[in-house]
Amino acid sequence: MSLVTAENLTKVYGMGEIEVEALKSVSFRIEPASFISFIGPSGSGKTTLLNLIGCLDKPTSGILKVADVNTSDLTRKKAAAFRGNNLGFIFQDFNLIPVLTVYENVEYPLLIVKNVPAEERKNRVISLLKTVGMIDQKNKYPDQISGGQKQRVAVARALVTNPRLVLADEPTANLDSKTAFMVIDIMRQMKEEFGVTFIFSTHDPKIVSEVEAVYTLQDGMLIGRSQKEGGRHA
Repeated sequence: MSLVTAENLTKVYGMGEIEVEALKSVSFRIEPASFISFIGPSGSGKTTLLNLIGCLDKPTSGILKVADVNTSDLTRKKAAAFRGNNLGFIFQDFNLIPVLTVYENVEYPLLIVKNVPAEERKNRVISLLKTVGMIDQKNKYPDQISGGQKQRVAVARALVTNPRLVLADEPTANLDSKTAFMVIDIMRQMKEEFGVTFIFSTHDPKIVSEVEAVYTLQDGMLIGRSQKEGGRHA
């Protein structure tokens, strides 16, 4: 069963008297434990598509199912619960909370969306901080660590709720090449160990070189899909 299914997905935004068709009859399927990317120039519809898959917005028409749930049927409250139970998010500017430590930033989603006992929260956070190589920095604040370290913390935070799907919007845009590949490797490891699906929206050729399939968007249309062997790991 596909984890994400889009059929004739269309999104229209109203801008005064002008309507902008951000997505035009886009159709695709993404299987569980995939490592894929949507690419395309600015304005091609990448971010709109990630927002729809992430249940942050609803399509104007067409069908979008995520984890076998029709996202158009979700109320705002149910969409928030669905995100908390199934999805993780990684952003190019990290989006860490500056007044929380590294440990507290990773723990935060469990406090907000999951009724997880304290001991299990601790075990999950410590385990993920070890996995991403940030356990020694757990008591530092975001302004005390580097950009690459911040993104590793963001990866841990995205995974702490045991999501089925992680959406990553330009996650390497602010990283140097060595650090970017390190972060990509961590995400690939999570995919291989736990079956997490990663969907990237990116311009970054480093990510494109590492994913299993590339979906190309242009002017709101899906114009191509290419299957790959997996970059440096092929």
